[in-house]
Amino acid sequence: MRRLGNIAIILVAIAALYGMWVTKPRYGELTGPIAAYGKMHDLVHTREFDVTLNRVTFARELTYTQFGKSVALTTSGLWAVVSVEFEATVASTGVSNAIWQGPTGLRFKQSTRVGWLPGQPPYVLEPGLPKQVQLAFEIMPDQVNGATLLVSSQMNPSLDSEARIKIDDFKKFNDGQPLIADRFDISRPQPAAGS
Repeated sequence: MRRLGNIAIILVAIAALYGMWVTKPRYGELTGPIAAYGKMHDLVHTREFDVTLNRVTFARELTYTQFGKSVALTTSGLWAVVSVEFEATVASTGVSNAIWQGPTGLRFKQSTRVGWLPGQPPYVLEPGLPKQVQLAFEIMPDQVNGATLLVSSQMNPSLDSEARIKIDDFKKFNDGQPLIADRFDISRPQPAAGS
């Protein structure tokens, strides 16, 4: 009888240890970014900067004028142009990372095809001086509804804050699909939401 009691105690201990091993946080979770959640039009506070996502526009073709020459960029997917406002909170800082995360978890980095237009990354921010910028992403059309914008000051924000803004207020048809413009001029500033 005593032997059965010892075996039962050992089995319970093994089950408890296995449960702790399976549910323990991974290294990436422990040292990953510290999320600051928000939604469109709200001021989201991170450790070094504040960000407000004002507007999202979808287009099939992105245009701009550079060195007196008109440039048109097409994509096999969809252009998503996000108008945001940044402001440093305490000291001069920079924002170097913006990612469009789709509803399935696919991540799209900010497009580098736009070139050296004013208002492109990296963004240098000063306290008290808000900066309006436009972020351009090449995404797949099925990654629109339920998407999130991830913004951080570092490329890999380990143990630092990262703004995670739910993209939920954009022009759409009755069936929920986004309204897509044929052409969008990214060199033209977008007005703030409500303007």
